Formats: sequence, C-alpha cells, structure tokens
Amino acid sequence: MYLPRPPRRRVLCSLIAAAVAALTPAVASPVLADEALVAVATNFAEVIQELEVRFESVTHHRVTFTTGSTGKLYSQIVNGAPFDVLLAANQLHPQRLETAGGAVAGSRFTYAVGHLTLWSPDAGRVAENGVETLSSGDFRVLAMANPELAPYGAAARQTLAALGLLDGLRERIVMGQNIGQTYSMVATGNAELGFVALSHVLSRRNRKPGSRWDVPADLHAPIRQDAVLLARAAKNLAAHAFLDFLGRQETKVTIARYGYGVE
Repeated sequence: MYLPRPPRRRVLCSLIAAAVAALTPAVASPVLADEALVAVATNFAEVIQELEVRFESVTHHRVTFTTGSTGKLYSQIVNGAPFDVLLAANQLHPQRLETAGGAVAGSRFTYAVGHLTLWSPDAGRVAENGVETLSSGDFRVLAMANPELAPYGAAARQTLAALGLLDGLRERIVMGQNIGQTYSMVATGNAELGFVALSHVLSRRNRKPGSRWDVPADLHAPIRQDAVLLARAAKNLAAHAFLDFLGRQETKVTIARYGYGVE
C-alpha cells in the first residue's frame, strides 16, 4: 500500500517541538515538583516564613512547616511523625537521629548559630551589664525556656550557673515550653524580663525593643542549630532542594539579618 510522505513543514515542526522539550529544565515541570514536611525549632519560625516564599518561587517545590520546641519535635519524629527535614535549635537531637539511623548519614550541617539575650520591653529595666540587673533582684519574675526541651533554655540555665545566680533566682524563674512562648511571657508583661532569642527581639514584629543584654558566648555552650535530612526523605526531591537552599549565600544573608551567626 502506498503511504504519502508527510509534508516537510510538519516534519520540521515536530523536530523543533522535540528539541524544545529536550532543552526545557526538568525543574520547571510541575510533574517533577515534590513536597517536604519540615519540623522547625520555634526560634526560627519568622525566618522560615520569609525563606518559604523564596524557596517555592525558585524551585517549584512546596514545603510545609511545623514549629515547636526541639525536644518535642524530636519526640514526634522518633514516634513516627511524617517529617522529612528537622531544623533543630541544637546539635544533639539531629546527632541522635543520625546515629540511630533515623536521619541520612552525612546530611547534617549547622544552618544558624543562635544568640541568647536578657530582654525586657521596659527601656530602663536591663542594665548595660545584665549581671547587675540579675544580681539586684529588682524583679518578680524571670522567664526562660524549659532547659529539658529547648536549647535556649539550657543556655539560660548555664548562664545563671556560670554567674553563680541560679540557686538564688530559682524561686523567681518561670518556664515556657519553647523560646517563642518564653518571649511572649516577657512581651505581654507576665514576666518583667527573660532570656530569649536575639532573633525575637530584632524581629520587625517586636514593637517594644526595650532594653537588653546580649549574653557573652563564653557563659554557655554554643547554640549551634543543625539541620538534617530524615531517613524517610532520602529520595524526596523537595527535601534535598530545601537543604541545598539553606546553604546558599543569599539565604545565609537573610538568616544573619535576623540576628543569627552563619558559617
């Protein structure tokens, strides 16, 4: 049977279409887009909201965030919570996950270094040397995060112990379940002052910069905040892309603007 040959124009158009398809980046295809569930330490919540918009715009992947104290997020993960990435407020919990096989070996890195500050919304409350303020006892309540759940709380306890003030102030200390709750206790006046994350004080949402004393780094262990890829997400494209995104220079600039150290 005789079959007529297709017109040259039709053949040429088909070849052009194939060439265009071959040159189109795979990341631009929504079919290849993926979604990651990310567990985020409370202190980093505001930063992550800004990073989320930028990440999704440049990668076509989607991310969903859940915030909480690092201790509680870790407990949820080991009990089967379907997270793909953990952004902790310390190194300990990501290390534990990696050692136990709950995280991908070699994926852990420090994405931010937290800074602890003694803060009050009252402009005259905290002296330039915060040790004077703590030693004076001129306050009813001192807020800090629970040291058993939140790394910033552990750093606050270490600071008071290093200054020899922990026992004397123990009866005045009230604890938040995480550093975000602790900040709220001070901001609302339920505590006259407290140890909070510097990032919260520098936040654009904080309408009362008040007074603060940035705690010297040698008074507590470094608050190195590690990220890690969880085992269930070993092949999750969005999770891998998000961790790569955290390591970009432009992302580090944003993180530093919120009062964190970056490496």
